[in-house]
Amino acid sequence: QVQLVESGGGLVQTGGSLRLSCAASGRTFSAYGMGWFRQAPGKEREFVAHINWNGGWTEYADSVKGRFTISRDNAKNTVYLQMNRLKPEDTAVFYCNVYKGRDPLAYDYWGQGTQVTVSS
Repeated sequence: QVQLVESGGGLVQTGGSLRLSCAASGRTFSAYGMGWFRQAPGKEREFVAHINWNGGWTEYADSVKGRFTISRDNAKNTVYLQMNRLKPEDTAVFYCNVYKGRDPLAYDYWGQGTQVTVSS
């Protein structure tokens, strides 16, 4: 079972930036794609970004495309999410996971997440 620890969240003003980190352990990190998801208050968890095993391919939800960048460091077993030009609607708890598709219902384990709050 992979262990996931997200960090880097916080309170930021509209237009600001944050970089989230996700440290993974328990399996061969470099063999798997990784994804970021988020859950806003009162809403269902949703896909944000995905990166393949070596970082050579990425994809994003339309709502974050051009503002967020996913990356990874396999030597550190860590995946990152650089978030720029943040908006109040980005306020959510952000989670990472070993990627199995965009549907959050396909996942049976989540870490504790990291809270991102964007003030207007």
